[in-house]
Amino acid sequence: MEKVKAKKQFGQNFLKDSSVLAKIIQAIPKQTTPDFGGRVVEIGPGLGDLTSWLLNAGFELTSYEIDGELVPKLQAKFKNELEDGKFKLIHKDANLAWQEQGSLLDKPYMIVANLPYYVATKMVLNALKDDLCVGVIAMVQKEVALKFTCKGGESEFSSLGVLAHLNGLAKLLFDVAPECFEPTPKVVSSVFQISKTQKLIAQDGVFDSLSEYEKFQSFLKVCFGSPRKTLFKNLSSRVDKNLLSDIFLKLNLSVTIRPHESNVALYLEIYKLIRKDNERKQRDKIK
Repeated sequence: MEKVKAKKQFGQNFLKDSSVLAKIIQAIPKQTTPDFGGRVVEIGPGLGDLTSWLLNAGFELTSYEIDGELVPKLQAKFKNELEDGKFKLIHKDANLAWQEQGSLLDKPYMIVANLPYYVATKMVLNALKDDLCVGVIAMVQKEVALKFTCKGGESEFSSLGVLAHLNGLAKLLFDVAPECFEPTPKVVSSVFQISKTQKLIAQDGVFDSLSEYEKFQSFLKVCFGSPRKTLFKNLSSRVDKNLLSDIFLKLNLSVTIRPHESNVALYLEIYKLIRKDNERKQRDKIK
């Protein structure tokens, strides 16, 4: 493929290091669920380096590329694979595809990608609420990877960590130095993995719909709104203090606990108790 200049508006940094590419391939589970079937979605194939490794590893690959200049170059490079049906290339913004279709495929799949920094968080959040996506192996800015993989009690624990661990396991795999890319980014990257072990909707009776899950996301934004403040202080900006005091007492939580010092289970319990009180108030209004 002829020399292509990376475009800043698409956050392009092309991964060129073969040892890193090999480690990404090795990290992909052979079989994540009985119906996974080796289907992989790559977001932003760029020059096709990771694409080649995924195809050589035998995965059934679909790639979403937003850059119209790169699409014909990728079509030429993978002409045989496209004709054989081993590879499907879609010229579209993956986030737009999620918005329009709800999923990037109509069958269970895994995301394996070097995600553009500027949209990485949004893409991972879309993957988390897509029940057909069984897992994610992504390279992002290290700071973002830590936010998704840190657990309760760790200083980097955030709303992203709660969501990542809500229906699966999230872990940091390895760091990638700036010189492994072209052009060279100014930050260290990291590859992390999320393995989704259970369906999000109707999990433990908490989320019976996607809208309920999105309400929980809004709840978490309030909880982590000011990380240096106490969880009680953050929540009291939206929730009655007397109710909060009762909830903290019931869950044996100190009012001085900070957002990162809690955990996924406690956030679910606090949310359920607040929702239960709201439902009670709605019933009283009807009466």
